[in-house]
Amino acid sequence: MSEDTVKDYYDYQDWYSENAVPTMVPVEVIPPCDPTADDRLYHICIAAISLVVMLILAVLARRMKLGDGQKGLPGLLSPVNFLDHTQHKGLAVAVFGVLFCKLFGLAIAPNPLPFTKDAGNKQNWMILSLFYYPALYYPLLACGTLHNQVGYVLGSLLSWTHFGVLVWQKVDCPKTPEIYKYYSLFTSLPQIACLAFLSFQYPLLLFKGLKGTEKNNATEDLNSSYYKDYVKKILKKKKASKDSTSGTEKPSRIERMTDAVKAYIYTPEEVFRFPLKLAISAVVSFIAIYQMALILVTSVVPTLQIVRRGVDDKIAFLLAGFNIVLSEDRDEVVRIVVFYMWCVEVCYLSAMTLSCLVNLAMLMRSMVLHRSNLKGLYRGDIYNVYNCQRSIRPSRPALVCWMGFTSFQAAHLCLGMLIQTMVFFLCILIAVFLILIPIFHGQNLMLLQVVGNMWPFLLMLILAVVVQHVAARFFFIKKLAGTRDLNNRGSLFLMTYLLFPVNVLIGVLLGLWRLAITALFNIVHLGRMDISLLNRNVEAFDPAYRCYAHYLKIEVSQSHPVMKAFCGLLLQCAGQEGSAGPKARDAEEGIQLVKQEKKQNKVSTAKRARGHWLLLYTLVNNPSLVGSRKHFQCQSSESFVNGILNRTTKGDSKKKAGTKDAGKEVEPAATN
Repeated sequence: MSEDTVKDYYDYQDWYSENAVPTMVPVEVIPPCDPTADDRLYHICIAAISLVVMLILAVLARRMKLGDGQKGLPGLLSPVNFLDHTQHKGLAVAVFGVLFCKLFGLAIAPNPLPFTKDAGNKQNWMILSLFYYPALYYPLLACGTLHNQVGYVLGSLLSWTHFGVLVWQKVDCPKTPEIYKYYSLFTSLPQIACLAFLSFQYPLLLFKGLKGTEKNNATEDLNSSYYKDYVKKILKKKKASKDSTSGTEKPSRIERMTDAVKAYIYTPEEVFRFPLKLAISAVVSFIAIYQMALILVTSVVPTLQIVRRGVDDKIAFLLAGFNIVLSEDRDEVVRIVVFYMWCVEVCYLSAMTLSCLVNLAMLMRSMVLHRSNLKGLYRGDIYNVYNCQRSIRPSRPALVCWMGFTSFQAAHLCLGMLIQTMVFFLCILIAVFLILIPIFHGQNLMLLQVVGNMWPFLLMLILAVVVQHVAARFFFIKKLAGTRDLNNRGSLFLMTYLLFPVNVLIGVLLGLWRLAITALFNIVHLGRMDISLLNRNVEAFDPAYRCYAHYLKIEVSQSHPVMKAFCGLLLQCAGQEGSAGPKARDAEEGIQLVKQEKKQNKVSTAKRARGHWLLLYTLVNNPSLVGSRKHFQCQSSESFVNGILNRTTKGDSKKKAGTKDAGKEVEPAATN
């Protein structure tokens, strides 16, 4: 450091001690805003209105239960049937979106519970708010449960009230002092969109109910044609494709790239519907990506901009105190510092954008894999999905994981975005400040100088790797009559011995590269629960994947399309048998009419029997039903392959049973 720079630094210290605080960049101070629609009064009123709505719905549900033909109607304690794949998913998805947006901002809200402003017990009020908001928005979902016009009217009034008051408050107070002046407005946009959808959907359902086009049957799930169409599709013979006759040619590189891109693009299928909880998880995950991106941007970027605007010529004296001299000209120092801070801001925004794109791609890939796993388990491919034998039946851990799957998915995604942004920001920052900027300016090439000093060592490693690959390709492998074998084994053993020390050093670099690749893979896929971040042999220790595996058990065992198609046909047959009584009492009209009725009954009985046998043939190898069959309990574990009876060993087991003690009963195979 030159003497003039030291003198200027001490002159600045004397000036600073004699004068007041140096000038600062004016910062806009946002005062607390109280909207005309007071939040406390609004919540008191809306809570009372919601309670009245629930009482009206309870009375209405009781009357509908007492009516004829509505005995199987679920009560209000069940807001929606999460195991029904045929219902309209819009209401449940929108309500869950509203609830997630409200719960997302509780940590930074000054008053988690709007009824009180006591800041001393914020933790206790936050715990109460975790139960208050689900109860507050519960009537929005319950109004659509009864499939009744009164419920649709009440749902329209509630959704309009929530939507109108929220928009009113944001128009009155677009700026708030939390984090960023417009953060409260931006974070409420998904909530406004969900409430707007509810405000449109409930009047639409009411209009359909008045026209008679809205189905209000409680057993619509089993009466739907979706399950029958699914069974028809899986039993339909597939046409032989033209590509099957072309042999086993390998696909081209362009085809492989196209297939890889299609694996990350979800395209809907006609005869497949996602379960309701997966649809909710997808929408909530998308909202979580938006909310995390918003909070990551608003909490960092405005601060960087304020600091960048506050840089003046005094920064040269500050850097001189740390023995950093960027230039002799103070104005040039200011330009350099401002440019560097702008680069930091760009690196941070790039890292956050990359994290959002990665999570959106992972979300699309998860949707594709969800469909593949569900369709595989529907047809009994347990080993291909889980890589081990599992029993597809409800259990206590499976039920707990099923209940919390959507919440766990959103939490993992938020945590994954936070960690991804930090790691990506650090990597981009190192690449920009240690590689790109030094190359453009031609100075401070520290990293390149280190690499340049180590070039003989790196060149030796590269040559060792290249020599081994070339020798293996041209000298140590021979092709003869379409087969491959080792050649020049003496030279191979000699090179293996001579390159042992060099391969040790190469192994160190491969170990570091393996560590980096593994960490990057786990960070990128942290928000996904449908794949395990551990080895397949120890994937049970991954709590997220274990939760997903248990979730699939409940969905497949309780909502199997073939099973529901079978139950729907049974109910349809029971209805036909019940309606045959009045026809039998009209037999006095003539002998011809009696003969026709007997013929129709015989035909319908034959059709029912044929349908029962076809369904029995379809369900006989269902893995989830094997353990429940009484005559299969005496089979040994060797008689089952992936939960299905191995009929080739059935005769052998009977022969062996005759030679052993006949009184011993073999226990069924234990399943995970």
